Amino acid sequence: MPLFRIDQYAYTSRLRHVHPGEKFAFAILTMFICLAASTVLVPLLVTCLAAAAVIMVARVPARFYFRLLFLPLGFLVAGLLAVTLTISRGANPAVYGLVIGGVTLGVTGPALNQAALIFTKSLGAVSCLYFLSLTTPMVEIISILHRLRVPALLVEMMGLVYRFIFVIMETAGMMYVSQGSRCGYAGIRTSFRSMAQLVANLFARSYHRSRALYTALLARGYTGEIRMWEEPRPVSAKHLVLIALVDLTLLVLVLVTWRWPV
Repeated sequence: MPLFRIDQYAYTSRLRHVHPGEKFAFAILTMFICLAASTVLVPLLVTCLAAAAVIMVARVPARFYFRLLFLPLGFLVAGLLAVTLTISRGANPAVYGLVIGGVTLGVTGPALNQAALIFTKSLGAVSCLYFLSLTTPMVEIISILHRLRVPALLVEMMGLVYRFIFVIMETAGMMYVSQGSRCGYAGIRTSFRSMAQLVANLFARSYHRSRALYTALLARGYTGEIRMWEEPRPVSAKHLVLIALVDLTLLVLVLVTWRWPV
């Protein structure tokens, strides 16, 4: 499953031993610069830069990375339809579309430009977050958030939810294998019935496993904060200079292209 492989690549990438603060700073700063852009140029550059860093530097397989990149496209396209589609009464020369019963359904030039900008910004932001998640384990991201004084309750909830995602997926996998071994997916009717039973029982079993996990945490002295061992890593001045140069270049491009057409 993609989630398990994301975690796997985060622990095995060539950027695994780079200080997590450097990767976090690069991803977040670049993402904010991408979102501040007023043209599609900078978001496209950010998308290509993040892809190059993940594939060529971190050595994550290109096929897996682009499969991940295609995952949010459905949500993006569905959201962009609301931005691009325009409904107006009577013929409107600014609208490209169909006239049905005196109602024009189509798109306008400005709407297409806005949709292109939103699409490229979203893709650039997602690429930055993929760079962070494919090169930095969740444990180190949580450690960085602790250092940034993010509320402890929010950080702990994020860590526990991340852990429980794996619990649910593991439980679902075991139930699916158990049903399959009993010919639970031999036909269409049995497949639907087995899937319905799996979904119905998944919550109950996941709830019991999560309670057992919480009980195990309490037995080990859990008081609302999970302390994890952090491998000491030096901050690289060379990496900091490189991050500063890349982000400053992107920021200059944002300022230069501020009044350019989309």
